[in-house]
Amino acid sequence: MNKRLGHLAIRAKDIEASARFYCETLGFKEAFRMHNLEGGKLGCIYIYIAPSQFIEIFPNGIGEQNSDNIIGIKHICIEVENITAFIEEIRAKGAPIDTEIKTGYSKCLQFWTHDPDENKIEFMELPPESLQAQANARIAKEMI
Repeated sequence: MNKRLGHLAIRAKDIEASARFYCETLGFKEAFRMHNLEGGKLGCIYIYIAPSQFIEIFPNGIGEQNSDNIIGIKHICIEVENITAFIEEIRAKGAPIDTEIKTGYSKCLQFWTHDPDENKIEFMELPPESLQAQANARIAKEMI
């Protein structure tokens, strides 16, 4: 049985700048760093999102993340409890706000930002009328 998404891995041009953005600007915590066994170079940084959920950042990214049509991860979405308070908190810390809060097609509340490598990040609140909240309730009942 599936439990949850464990982590999402991204590659950054500047791993330290990305770690600062996720921790200092967005307010997440650095969980740990892993170093390569050979040479001791930094292999990746794990950023703690919620219990057993992480963003894994790898160094030495090349190229640009600027197309909606690339194959692979399109964006990261993180659920928040109070989207209005959260957008104001990260705005005060200098996060780029790509869209203001709006109601999505699924009736969730959402806004968008991006990290230093232009990876798109959606923040989402799930009111009871959202399709996601309805699916959570329905599937939870089916699992009992």
